[in-house]
Amino acid sequence: VWGLYAPVQPRDSNWDQIREAVGEALIDVLCQYAPELRDCLVDWSLFTPADLEKRVWLTDGNIRHLDIVPEQFLDLRPMKGWAGYGTPIAGLFLCGAGTHPGGEVTGACGHNAAHTILETL
Repeated sequence: VWGLYAPVQPRDSNWDQIREAVGEALIDVLCQYAPELRDCLVDWSLFTPADLEKRVWLTDGNIRHLDIVPEQFLDLRPMKGWAGYGTPIAGLFLCGAGTHPGGEVTGACGHNAAHTILETL
């Protein structure tokens, strides 16, 4: 199960202190929809933003590389004037989670950038 939103720094605590309780609470919620789930679990892990930052070098554990705020949506991603995957430097293109439509594992950023590059050639 992948949860998309978690605070970088939990209020009045840290992830090491609350990891177990948060994981159990999430399993409890899932069990409301799949009552036999807990009986089927062999093991589970909770990867926090701190874990993602440490393991795969994602700043603040942000898989999208940029904040999900209106100032970085659509034609403003990664920044104003650079949304079309090209840059002011001829032949230099941007691709990745910091470009539209953002991170996760959709492949859309690469697909879109590849089409832009092909149109440029």
